[in-house]
Amino acid sequence: MVAGSLAAGLLAALFLPAAPFIRARESELAGAVLCGFALGWAMLAVLSVRFTDQPQRWAAAPALFMGVGGLLLVWFGTSVDGVLAWVWPPALLALVIWMFGRARGTLKSRTKGWLVYPVLAMLALASIGGGFQAVGTAADAMAHPMPGQLIDVGGHSLHLNCSGSGSPTVVLQPGGGEMSSNLGWIAPAVARSTRVCAYDRAGRGWSGPADTAQDATQIAIDLHTLLHRGNVPGPYVLAGHSFGGLYALTFAARYPDEVAGMVLVDSTAPAVAANPGATPAAAGSYDSLGRLSALISALARLGLTRLYAPLEAGSLPPEYRDEVRASIAAPGTLRSTIDEYIQANSSMEEAASLHDFGNKPLLVLTAGIGSDSKHLASQNELAGLSANSAHRTIEDASHESLVAEEEGASSTTRAILDVVSSVRSGSPLVK
Repeated sequence: MVAGSLAAGLLAALFLPAAPFIRARESELAGAVLCGFALGWAMLAVLSVRFTDQPQRWAAAPALFMGVGGLLLVWFGTSVDGVLAWVWPPALLALVIWMFGRARGTLKSRTKGWLVYPVLAMLALASIGGGFQAVGTAADAMAHPMPGQLIDVGGHSLHLNCSGSGSPTVVLQPGGGEMSSNLGWIAPAVARSTRVCAYDRAGRGWSGPADTAQDATQIAIDLHTLLHRGNVPGPYVLAGHSFGGLYALTFAARYPDEVAGMVLVDSTAPAVAANPGATPAAAGSYDSLGRLSALISALARLGLTRLYAPLEAGSLPPEYRDEVRASIAAPGTLRSTIDEYIQANSSMEEAASLHDFGNKPLLVLTAGIGSDSKHLASQNELAGLSANSAHRTIEDASHESLVAEEEGASSTTRAILDVVSSVRSGSPLVK
């Protein structure tokens, strides 16, 4: 009965988040999981009282605790999320200690040792991890105040940080899963020669999450709105690393009159749609991948990404390194990164809409380490978009070191300033 009740709770926790009446939002899906587990504990309490001589009335306490918490998350969503993040870890730990004592005194079955105790141990770890995450998030917010400004772009807010002076303005696009601080070597160096703006895409860094799918077109539209509402007039030199190159290409295709030049830093290659006649999923349709993404990101609330974060961004200047690590530890970053890769095919197809960059300066940088012949060929194709282009392969740089390490980032900075100089003088790029 113990095994069956807990198994039923586990199955309910797996299937309830898939219910169409639960919206694909992290807090509401987490609430559905809690309601599923509550069902299992409730079954144990009711069935053991009714059908056995070992009534486990204590199981009603975790059923009530998880059920109420789950319903609050499902019903109120993110409005109660911040409060519960602080309340539930110590409350759960206290509850687990009490449950251990009650189970030890009332449950005579061997399931106590090989089933109930391990479950209680997992709950204790979850409470400790949740507390670790809540305290760490608060400490990060105090240690890393937001530079620049937060601007509403329609339904969500994006972080924009501009520095330096002069024209054209350089707009930096970080790579997949990354934030403005990942460009900590580049932005300050470019700011010595012209105005440069770095920003955080939705759901990471200091930017808020977005309800709309963040493919390249939506990212370009949001960036355009951000720059105009942030009083950053063109012309722009776009510089995109990795996935950021897709977004730069898409922006240039949509707003050609506002783009004066472009730097593609080991950019992901665009791709022509395999099935051009296919139509995207209708708005409001069932989003199974989005639900899975939200559930996975909920694990970050148990402190799992905070354990991984210190291993990243080790080569950046200390201030930017710590900001990147704080962003990696945040639950929203994990979800936005997963969602970004879910949208990858759409973004590659949308980036392919730029067929001709005219005579505008375009500089393509390619990492010499880890680049195969197919990647090099795709980089040559990108350079062919403009009659005024240069393609440079940085032999001793890897894909990430072009932005994350000082020497590689200096090559990227030099490429950006070469394009800025070409825009200012009207002269061809130096190969």
